[in-house]
Amino acid sequence: MNFKPFKSLFQPEDVQLKSKETVFDGFFKVVKYTFKHRLFNGGWSKPVIREMFERGHAAALLAYDPIRDQVVLIEQIRVGALEHASPWQLEIIAGINDKQESLEQVVRREAKEEAGIEVGEIEHISHYYPSSGGCSETLDVFIGQVDAALASGVHGMDDEDEDIQVHVMSREQAYQLVGSGVIENGATIIALLWLELNHQQLKLRWSE
Repeated sequence: MNFKPFKSLFQPEDVQLKSKETVFDGFFKVVKYTFKHRLFNGGWSKPVIREMFERGHAAALLAYDPIRDQVVLIEQIRVGALEHASPWQLEIIAGINDKQESLEQVVRREAKEEAGIEVGEIEHISHYYPSSGGCSETLDVFIGQVDAALASGVHGMDDEDEDIQVHVMSREQAYQLVGSGVIENGATIIALLWLELNHQQLKLRWSE
């Protein structure tokens, strides 16, 4: 079956930016926009005011050992979940691109900092907006080849107040944690579901 590529009716020129104001500038930034945009039924909207959370652009990596069929996940406290079921979240490796690096360099560096592991082969999985209704952040998700036997312990950068526990588990166990709702992080769910669909072909590519 042939699918036609999706193309939106509107383009960037169909938005009129009236004003842009930084209303908070700390660890992250909040910007207030006033804009108008074309409507699907014709004409233009009234002025729309939205506060937008600017937290940079990030990259994440699912560390996968194709020989042992294991994944390396990390656990750390997250302020966004501080008042929810558990502030300690099970996630894949990730970091913000704030050092003018390539995205691949970001995830390789973060793998060393957060899990103490080196990454071999690497492939891109997805590029997406985690919450475009109020945040400009984009996230690129990768999968990387690692030796899971070398992954253990507690890691993190002292100057970033990181306290990160490494967990090594089978691919199947990681799927079960997604299905049971233990894993709540979006990038981690995307990466593990991608691996479930593609692990056989991935093993073949990485064995060539």
